[in-house]
Amino acid sequence: MGHFGRPAIRIAWTGLVLPGLALNYFGQGALLLAHPEAVTNPFYLAFPDSLLIPAVVLSTLATIIASQAVISGAYSITRQAIQLGFLPRMRIMHTSAKESGQIYIPAINWALLIAVCLTVISFKNSSAIAAAYGIAVTGTMLITSILTFFVVRNIWKYPLWIAIGATGIFISLDILLLASCSVKFFNGGWFPIALAMILVVVMWTWREGRQILLSKIHEDDPKMELFISSLENSDISIVERTAVYLNASKDTVPQALLHNIKHNQVLHRTNLIVTVSYADIPSVAPEERNSIKFLGNGFWQVGLNYGFMQAPDIPRALAECNIPGFTFDPFTTSYFVSREIIISGHGGAMSKWRDDMFSVMSRNAGSVVDYFNIPSNSVIELGSRVHI
Repeated sequence: MGHFGRPAIRIAWTGLVLPGLALNYFGQGALLLAHPEAVTNPFYLAFPDSLLIPAVVLSTLATIIASQAVISGAYSITRQAIQLGFLPRMRIMHTSAKESGQIYIPAINWALLIAVCLTVISFKNSSAIAAAYGIAVTGTMLITSILTFFVVRNIWKYPLWIAIGATGIFISLDILLLASCSVKFFNGGWFPIALAMILVVVMWTWREGRQILLSKIHEDDPKMELFISSLENSDISIVERTAVYLNASKDTVPQALLHNIKHNQVLHRTNLIVTVSYADIPSVAPEERNSIKFLGNGFWQVGLNYGFMQAPDIPRALAECNIPGFTFDPFTTSYFVSREIIISGHGGAMSKWRDDMFSVMSRNAGSVVDYFNIPSNSVIELGSRVHI
């Protein structure tokens, strides 16, 4: 979707893919009716000997195209999971200046390479992989049909009987297909189930760990309004620059701001408290990108809203903000970022092994500077140790 868009996919599917698949499967069915012994390999046995080599070449090219689609889809889904808070930040490279969906994620590319190599070495041949493939495909079809029900019911707002009628037959068919493939569970069908469970544990641990971490960080933080009021009679030195503080909470004072005042004994003339949020929609219109609130004493609360398919760019978004009496100047702006060092221990909200997993993921997460496209020469990073 991100690479080609909806119209191109619809035209290609309707005009080429669907007719080609229908002819292919009808041809294999006709072959099996006439020659039941061809069940060993109905695809290649459907070709005469003179066309066997061209069929192998065509199949190889189709496999390369299909693998590229899987890789591109993995990049898009990973970025959406990161923006929705289910995976740690990763380095994302944009390969097009026109299409934001054309991206490359090195970590996912290497992970796919290693996973494919291990799978091929473990299963040894394509016949052994067939059971795993069948459960993976039918399981995906069932999940897609179930999600379609919620789209029809909760997003399109159709009555319950229409939602059930529109998706019930597909869900029933997918259940039958999945049940028929489940007889090969112990012959390789366990592999996609195990892989899915690992991914669920990783995503669940990261999301829950982030919630615990944020609650630990902000449990003793002062409220923003009280903090700003306390600065009215303060003798802290003021510098004629702009400070941008990234903060996940709109109500509490950013940790980086507290550390800056504590250790540097200085406050900037203009302070922008920036909170980035992601909506459950692909994109947010430019006119709905930011929300601005004046807090007093040189403090502004800036909320930046993005869709899960959009790449955040904080400097550009701040330059587009209409803040009364203030003009954003990138050369006089400093970005203060807090970085937490996770200390895991027993007795936490999560089990010890999940604490350790979250700590490893947090240490290896991508830089927030690169993720938000912040110029590295304008960043001041302040760290703290947090026990979870």
